[in-house]
Amino acid sequence: MGEKKPSAEELAQRIDQLLVVLKDISEDLAEITKQLKTAGAPTPMPTPAIPPPTPAERMRTVADVRTIFPKELENMLFFEETGKYIIIKPRQYLGSENFAKIASLVRSAGGEYISAGKESHFRVPRELR
Repeated sequence: MGEKKPSAEELAQRIDQLLVVLKDISEDLAEITKQLKTAGAPTPMPTPAIPPPTPAERMRTVADVRTIFPKELENMLFFEETGKYIIIKPRQYLGSENFAKIASLVRSAGGEYISAGKESHFRVPRELR
């Protein structure tokens, strides 16, 4: 048989209830953020720039690309120089947080993530634009 459709008033009440819940969540998140700041939680990593090449150089090296990563991330990665790219592969499981940080740094250097199953990797173009 047919289901009873909620009236406009019932829908409005449900929306009001959801807004109250969202407001509470927003206030809780603001309070947590404030507590984290006062507790001295680490701030997000700045994105370092790859050093500019000397006039004679036009291609990045592994050493150039390594400089964009903090030591703790760099130690998780294997770097390989190919003709057109610096290939970056994980030495170990990265986890979602480290993967996101690495992906962000690679993108800031003009690179990308290549999803290819076991052969997945990050790559940064050697040629500077």
